[in-house]
Amino acid sequence: MAEHWYALNSHPNKEDLLARQVESHGFEVFYPRIRVNPVNPRARKIKAYFPGYLFVHVDIEAVGLSLFNWMPYSKRIIAFGGEPSIVPDALIFAIEQKIERINHSGGEIFDDLKQGDFVSISHGPFEGYSAIFDTRVAGAQRVRVLLKMLSDQHVPVELDAAHLEKKKKNTPPRN
Repeated sequence: MAEHWYALNSHPNKEDLLARQVESHGFEVFYPRIRVNPVNPRARKIKAYFPGYLFVHVDIEAVGLSLFNWMPYSKRIIAFGGEPSIVPDALIFAIEQKIERINHSGGEIFDDLKQGDFVSISHGPFEGYSAIFDTRVAGAQRVRVLLKMLSDQHVPVELDAAHLEKKKKNTPPRN
């Protein structure tokens, strides 16, 4: 039989340990991780792109399911109708490309910001201003914030997400 990619489900927050287990058995592992720039500096800087899952390239007919289903930190190989589900090579390649783009652009920024959160602008032409986080701009590392201008109205402004800092206390901006 031939080698294929399979999704392997791990116990919560044990993806790293499971990846090492699979590698120690000599199998190729794809464990997609992305860099994040969290607001809390003590938070993890790298996180799983698919929490609880990684991919293994193996000839499942030759190795058998039980090796992965009983491996430490593993829950099971994902299967449908009792048959292990093959993940197409094209999908693995597309995920690799997506991860590379995210990491090359500096990682995901502020994955924990919610609409209405108060932020400070730390770089660029609005440096020193406070604003209200509105939304991420699709397909870019940019965000839209609401900036209070002279007219006391909030004006939407698009900025690079890396130029924001979440305020520790969720207090309204004072500009």
